[in-house]
Amino acid sequence: MNKTLPQEYYKQLEEIQVADFVLIELTLYLDTHPTDTQAIEQYNQFAHYSKQLKEKFESAFGPLQQGSLNRTPEFWAWKSGPWPWQV
Repeated sequence: MNKTLPQEYYKQLEEIQVADFVLIELTLYLDTHPTDTQAIEQYNQFAHYSKQLKEKFESAFGPLQQGSLNRTPEFWAWKSGPWPWQV
């Protein structure tokens, strides 16, 4: 696949990566501070935000991971996106 991807693809993908990085860091923190209610609240906010970002990305560019909805009944969308090494 030698298709050029739009800048918006990379912008949205980076936003997802940032949100997911925050979730990983908060998970590690909460493993050692399980009663920190502010961190739990922040984790929940970023989990919701990450989900929104992924839904927006998938509606524009197709599935992000296995288990994502196939948004079109006409073809298997998973196969039509770029492979990770093509991004």
